[in-house]
Amino acid sequence: MRILLVDDETEFVATLAERLSFRNMEVDYATKAAEAIELASRKSYDLAVLDMKMPGISGIELKGMLEKQCPGMKYIFLTGHGSEEDYRAGSSEASGYLVKPINIDILVARIKKALEAR
Repeated sequence: MRILLVDDETEFVATLAERLSFRNMEVDYATKAAEAIELASRKSYDLAVLDMKMPGISGIELKGMLEKQCPGMKYIFLTGHGSEEDYRAGSSEASGYLVKPINIDILVARIKKALEAR
């Protein structure tokens, strides 16, 4: 499984990448939308885990940009600001929507479920 993580919180996303790699996933991460787009232009990913709210761009906007480059990639949204509006938008646009702090086992289960549905 090739996973792309995008979150503006560097320590969080680096730790999450490490924890997923311990579970036999190939993981890259970015802290800015432009970095994520660059990574996706050079490498194919099965799934992206995107923060809903980042400086300058939302996770949903980034998903739209990535879909143009990577048709068929699955998405899971994360948020630290779990509003009802974000939940509705994120749930309808992705295979999963989780509120931080996340449980790594739940995230792994959601990733596997999303990729089984391919």
